[in-house]
Amino acid sequence: MPYKTFSPSDAPSPPPQTWSNIKVHANGHFYVSGITGSGDSMYEQVKSTFSKIKLFIEAAGGVMDDIMSMQIFITNLDENTEVWRARREFFSGEFPCSTLVEVTRVGSPKVFPPPRVEINCSGYIGGSRAAT
Repeated sequence: MPYKTFSPSDAPSPPPQTWSNIKVHANGHFYVSGITGSGDSMYEQVKSTFSKIKLFIEAAGGVMDDIMSMQIFITNLDENTEVWRARREFFSGEFPCSTLVEVTRVGSPKVFPPPRVEINCSGYIGGSRAAT
């Protein structure tokens, strides 16, 4: 079964021959690459990151609640409450399984100001609706 990639027009595409933002298998299983956002605070960056992820998943025909698992990398673990605050704005019902890890840096060293959060995730398109 073939994979498909999706690139919504209002989200930046990765440089050629580097990575795909989202890959979806014909059975609906999807993976979203590590995505970063922008903003001055951790809250703003997480919210921006989730907004981008939402664009990719919706372009593939899904919704945020279709995410089953996510890995969140932040540069300051003391700001974890800002991560959870932003996350509550994008999910309802059962939240995805999650990992939260503090790291030294995320994203590209060429980006200024440097991002403070990167999130990747996976799930099944339609999965949240099938469970009801």
